[in-house]
Amino acid sequence: MEEAELCFPHLNTSCKKHTHPHFEAMLIYTLLSFVSLFTVVLNLLVIISISHFRQLHTTTNLLLLSLAVSDFLVGLLVMPCQILLTEPCWMLGDLVCVLYYFLTFIIFCTSVVNMVLISADRYVAICDPLHYSSKVTVRRVQVSVLLCWVYCVLNSFVLLCDNLKQPGRYNSCYGECVVNIVGPVDLVINFIIPISAIIILYVRVFVVAVSQARAMRSHITAVTLQSSVTVTVKKSELKAARTLGVVVAVFLMCYCPFYCVSLAGYDLVIGSLSNIFIVFLILFNSCLNPLIYAFFYPWFRKSVKFIVTLEIMQPNSCGINVL
Repeated sequence: MEEAELCFPHLNTSCKKHTHPHFEAMLIYTLLSFVSLFTVVLNLLVIISISHFRQLHTTTNLLLLSLAVSDFLVGLLVMPCQILLTEPCWMLGDLVCVLYYFLTFIIFCTSVVNMVLISADRYVAICDPLHYSSKVTVRRVQVSVLLCWVYCVLNSFVLLCDNLKQPGRYNSCYGECVVNIVGPVDLVINFIIPISAIIILYVRVFVVAVSQARAMRSHITAVTLQSSVTVTVKKSELKAARTLGVVVAVFLMCYCPFYCVSLAGYDLVIGSLSNIFIVFLILFNSCLNPLIYAFFYPWFRKSVKFIVTLEIMQPNSCGINVL
C-alpha cells in the first residue's frame, strides 16, 4: 500500500483515503458552505425578530423561536462539521467526533420535538379555540420548550452513552469518525412515535379546518358582531394552521428519506454521494423554515426590514407595529 493512500502515513492502522473528484468535492464544499451561511443568517433574523418585537411574543412564536434556535445551531455547528465529514479522513480526533454526533443528535431531536409541539399547538387552536388561551399559556409553552431541550439532551446521552465512555471504540481504522447507536430504539423514539403524532394531529386539524371553512362559506347573512369577530379569529387560525402545515410537510419530506433508508435495512457508505445527499436534505430543512416564514408571514418581512435598516437600534423599537 502506498503512503499517499493513507490518512496518516506514519500509522499502519490508518484509514485509506477515498477522495472525491476535484469538481465534485468543490461543488459539495461550496454548496454546503453557502447553505450553512444562509441558514445562520436567516434563522438569526427569526430569533432577533421574535425576541425583540413585543407584538411577536405569542405562544406559537415561542415555539417557532425554539425551532429557529435549533436551526441556527445546525447552520453554525453541524453543517461545518458535516463539510469535514465529506473529507476522506477525520482529523479532529475521536472525542470531537463523538461530541459532534452528540450535539447533532440533540439538535435534530429538538427539531422533531418542536414540530410535535407546534402540531399540538395548532390542534388546540383549531379544535378547541374557546379554551386555547387558558390551555396554552406563555408559561406552559416556556416550560414545554425547556423540557423539550432537556429531554433531547438525555435522549442523545442514552443513545451515545457507550461512545462517550470510550470514543473511537467502533472505528475500524485510525482517521475514521463512526459512532454506534441502537438503530431500532432511535427509529422508534426519534422517528416513528413523533412523526405519527405529527401526522395524526395535523390530519385532525385538517378535518376540523375543512369543516370550519364550509361552515363559514354557508354562514347566514344575519350575523351578530360577536359572530363576525369569531369568524375573523377562525380565519386567522386557519391561515396559521396552513402555514405551519407547510412547515411540517417540508420537515417530513426532508427527514423521511434518511429514516426510510434505515427502515429498509440499507447501509450507506459514509462519505458516499447517497449518504451526503440524505444528510444534506435533513440539514437543508433548517434553511427552508425561515424561507417559509418570509413567504407566508408579513410580520417576518417587516421585522427583517427594521433589522436590516438598523431601526431596531432606536429607543422603544421593541414596540413597533410589525403585524
